[in-house]
Formats: sequence, C-alpha cells, structure tokens
Amino acid sequence: MTDPFIPPFPKPLKSKAGLIRRFLIGRSSWIHTLFEKSYTLKLGRTRLPRLTFFVVGEPSLVAEVMDDPQRIFPKHRLLNDMLDPLLGRSVFSVNGKEWADQRAMINPAFQHTNLKRAFPAMAAAGADLIAMLRARDLTRPVDIDPLMTHVAADIIFRTLFTMTLTETESQTVYEAFNRYQAVAQPSTVLGLYGLPRGFYRRRMARAAADVHALFAPILTARLAETEADHADILQALIAARHPETGAAFTFAELIDQLSIIFLAGHETSASALGWTLYCLAESPALQESLWAEIDAATGGAPLAFEHLKSLDGVRNLFREGLRLYPPVSFLPREVTCPMERRGKAMKPGDMLVVSPWLIQRSPEHWKCPHAFDPDRFARAEELQAAKQAWLPFGRGPRICIGAGFAQQEAVLILAEIIRAFRLSAAPGHTPELVNRLTLRPKNGIHLILNPRVAD
Repeated sequence: MTDPFIPPFPKPLKSKAGLIRRFLIGRSSWIHTLFEKSYTLKLGRTRLPRLTFFVVGEPSLVAEVMDDPQRIFPKHRLLNDMLDPLLGRSVFSVNGKEWADQRAMINPAFQHTNLKRAFPAMAAAGADLIAMLRARDLTRPVDIDPLMTHVAADIIFRTLFTMTLTETESQTVYEAFNRYQAVAQPSTVLGLYGLPRGFYRRRMARAAADVHALFAPILTARLAETEADHADILQALIAARHPETGAAFTFAELIDQLSIIFLAGHETSASALGWTLYCLAESPALQESLWAEIDAATGGAPLAFEHLKSLDGVRNLFREGLRLYPPVSFLPREVTCPMERRGKAMKPGDMLVVSPWLIQRSPEHWKCPHAFDPDRFARAEELQAAKQAWLPFGRGPRICIGAGFAQQEAVLILAEIIRAFRLSAAPGHTPELVNRLTLRPKNGIHLILNPRVAD
C-alpha cells in the first residue's frame, strides 16, 4: 500500500505566537499564525491590542454561531474594514434588516444561476478554456492559477452581463484583486494593533477602482438602453426594488452588488480549482480512473448537463479540494451581548472565528486529515464528517448562495481538463499558499499538460 499524498500546507508553530511574532507573521498570511493545538482546540482565545477573538472548534458551538437562531452573531465589523473599498455596503457586508432587505432585492436575480439554465454558458467557457490551453506552448509548464481565474470569471461574466470576458480583462481583475489582498492584509493587522495604515488604505482604494472600472462602462451602457430585454443578473438587479420603499439600487449600489457577485462568483472557485488540479496532477492513477468515469458517462460525446449527475468521482475530487483548501478559511462573527462559553467570558465586540481550514483538517473529524483522499466522500464511515465538518461555503442563513453554481462549474471544468490532458506537477515546483481574504498560491501553480489526443 502506497503512502497517501500529503499536499503542501504551512507547518504550524509549536506554540501560540506572542503579540510581536503574530504581528510579523500575520501581516502576510493568517494561516501561518496557527499553532499545533489550533487543530484540536474546542475554543481558543487570543488577545490583540484592539480585539479579542475566539476560534471556535467544538461542533455544537460552530452550529450555534453559524446557524445563529437568535440572530446574535452577525458578520464581524472587521470584514467591513477589509472589504469596504471593494464591496461597499453590498449584501455580503451588511447585517440585520439591511441584509434581509438587500437579500430580498437580489434573490430574483439568482434565477439566472439555475443550474440547468446556466450550463450552456459554463460549457461554452469551458470549451474556450480548452482551446486556449491547446494553443499554448505545452512543452513548458503552465501556471494554472490565472487560467482558473479566467475561466471562473468568464463564466460569472456571461451570467452577469451576457458577455464574454477576454483574457486581458480577466488578467486585469486577477492582478487588481491580488494587489487588493496584498495591501488589505497588512492594513487590517496594523489596525488591530492601533498603528497608522493610511498608505495601505489608499492602495486598497486604487486596486478597488481598477476592479470597478470593469463594470462601470457596462452598467452605464445598460442603464442608457430604453428597451432592455437582457435575461441576465444585471438586468434583474436594475429591475430590483426595495421591499418597503420601492426604491431601486443607485448606480453606486449596483456597482457594489456587481462587485460581490462577480468576486464571490469567481475568486473562490478559481482558488479551489487551482489547488484541486495540483492535487490531481500528483495522482496519475486517479486521473485515469476519472477519465474512464467521464468516458463512460458521455460515450465520447460532448459533456451535457445530463452527464454531470454520473460524475461522482469528479464531484468528490472537488469536494476534497475544497476540504483541504477552503478558499475562505476563516469566517468571523461578532459577539453582540455578554456571554460565556466553555468557561470563557465574551463581551460585545469580541470576534468569534469559525475556521473551515481547521475544522476540515481536524483529526477529530477526519482520518488522515492532511492527506488527499477524494474517496473519503464515498465511504460510509466518513459521511458524518462530510455532513458536519465540511463547510467551505459556510452554513446557516448566510451560507453561500452560489454553492450549487460553484460546484457545477467546477465539475464541468475539471471533467473537461481531465478529458483533454494528463497532468503532472512541474519538477522542482511546490506551490506555497498564502491566506489573506482568500487562499491563493504565493508563486502560482505550475503544471505540465500533456494532450491526450493531438489537436
């Protein structure tokens, strides 16, 4: 029996970092501040100069915080601090009644993410990706990370605007959001320590403006149309009205909503796809078994919506990628009233952190938690963990509204790549992750793609 493949992850610290060490490490990446006991703690507490936060690991507490039946654990204001320049007061950032009203306004728009309805756009973007890959010089390793950003962004762009996204446009967004994350991280840490951060805030605003610049001309042109008959998310957002006042979204509010739908609709998928493909590249036998599954389902025909339900192996591949590399690895919630949990006193303003990264790698839930093993999702003895300790999309009332959309596009894109290429990791290159707003490779994910059939 061969040893399981253990994909890369940061070696945890031996013990909890002190204030200075946490500051120095945290300015670059959250996950690198974790220590060995983080993976088994039921409720850990850390005090910073301007914030006390608790990392929640006990399943009953995770359920209490995320399901939040009493509505006492809203998203923490730290999220607004990190995302305001980019997302403003969008449905992602706000809480309470404002969130409920916005959610009611945008819900009709998500009929356009109906899985069968969205499939043609996904399939077209997938076909374009394969053509793009075949056109490259495949004698050299390919950095798959920006390409996964491109295809995921292209899919959501087609769904939002009924338009395709060029590789140049996707590269602009990729670079702008990477710049945003790179400066938002130290800005947030400086704020938690009460230190000046105006330099970083200005750079965040410039990076956000570069992202918004992609949407503003499209929105302006659409609003100028006198007889718009577009069947897409943008048109539904323009038509949305406040449930009480009847007011429409303003231009600025539309930009905010488009920003969160676009970024949430592609950034997380791109992250998960890149890491999943790296794990797959290190598993040649699995590639062949998945190719056989796809061939049996399709009979060699183009992938159709009806084929997806038969691709359990590909689906479990992506589930395992999401388990090992959840794109949003920490979910912060705010304490709004005094309480005590597991003997620890909490006061209003404290932060509770539910971490998919820690829960999905906890030895209490999973066998060989750091190993890449897609078959775990097909084994009866791990079904409970799959239900209770797998939460890459969150859980409760604020679970990701696009979870089904993301999983369908991932199965489709992975299947298309597996059909077209055999993958292997580039010699001498092991991707190193960095965790800021999302989980991304620090220096790309370089793979060798060998076409299965000559073009």
